[in-house]
Amino acid sequence: MRAPPRRTGNVPRSPRFDVLVARYYPAVYSFASRLTNDPREAIALTRDAFNSTRKQLRSCCDDNVFASILISALIRAGLTARLS
Repeated sequence: MRAPPRRTGNVPRSPRFDVLVARYYPAVYSFASRLTNDPREAIALTRDAFNSTRKQLRSCCDDNVFASILISALIRAGLTARLS
């Protein structure tokens, strides 16, 4: 499993989001890897899923809801990538 990527740029993130990334990154990357069979594409899908989910974190207070949103975002990104 790969470690979460280091942050770059000036996009502020909450410490809570960092904890959630550390907790869920291996599982999300593993799922993305099985969807794509390509490590580079899996990394991109994982990053996109976390980025799209980060916006919803403010209204999400439960870790199970966060995980569900994250996996849904990953599946959407994977399906979109396959269709393009």
